[in-house]
Amino acid sequence: MSDNRGFLTTHVLDTARGCPAAGMVIDLYRLDGSARTHLCQKVTNADGRTDGPILPQDAFETGNYELVFQAGAYLRTQDASLPATLFLDEVPIRFGMAEDDHYHVPLLISPYSFSTYRGS
Repeated sequence: MSDNRGFLTTHVLDTARGCPAAGMVIDLYRLDGSARTHLCQKVTNADGRTDGPILPQDAFETGNYELVFQAGAYLRTQDASLPATLFLDEVPIRFGMAEDDHYHVPLLISPYSFSTYRGS
């Protein structure tokens, strides 16, 4: 890695309600073989984003990572009629960052489905 230009952002949209998922807790881990190191915890703002990069330029390293979205806790705050055992609770997304670049990993969530992609 050369000059730490890369960074990581995320965005969570509640597709069932058609709005940003405000107040969702997200944990970021770095993966190295079987080791899993917790790097930070953030909470989404009213726009469904974290207030800054979840992994800023000064902390960026290429490698393998995992975002864990606490979807169940968020979904319960939105719909008290959900069953006691949720279909989705924690939503882990493992991905690699191979170059110094802006990586954007959004999550589209509803009580019974989720989707992600590499955004811009």
